[in-house]
Amino acid sequence: MADSSFDIVSKIDHQEVANALNSAAREVATRYDFKNVGASIEASGQDKVIIKANTEERANAVLDVFQTWLVKRKVSLKHLDVPERGPQLSGKEYRLELGLKEGISQENAKKINKIIRDEGPKSVKSQIQGDELRVTSKSRDDLQAVQALLKGKDDLDVALTFTNYR
Repeated sequence: MADSSFDIVSKIDHQEVANALNSAAREVATRYDFKNVGASIEASGQDKVIIKANTEERANAVLDVFQTWLVKRKVSLKHLDVPERGPQLSGKEYRLELGLKEGISQENAKKINKIIRDEGPKSVKSQIQGDELRVTSKSRDDLQAVQALLKGKDDLDVALTFTNYR
């Protein structure tokens, strides 16, 4: 019997992010507590989101609205790269630039590879291929066990998606 395999990737559904961004912008524009505070949220290119407000608290509130909409659209918050320093004063307004993270870094790929090697079934082999991992085994049950193992790991700082299951 041929080997079965699947790929572990970290991809963003850009359409869902755009939908969440539009919904958050609409909510910020209509909510009473955001009136006359210059609060806004907008996309800047494919992988940046800019939040503006006249106070630091309002900028964080807009971020909270955006995160709520991302969760409603089933986009993992692990894709969102929120700066540690928080909103920065830029002229008369506070700006918060968020990045969208996609792909698995070499460091995270090695960590996932080690988890599979140490805690997964012994018949499973995994290898790093660029910004994704390929997991192979003769048994499909072992592959499903690896998926369940990785879904149960909350300490990974990357959102995982399983594709090309054959």
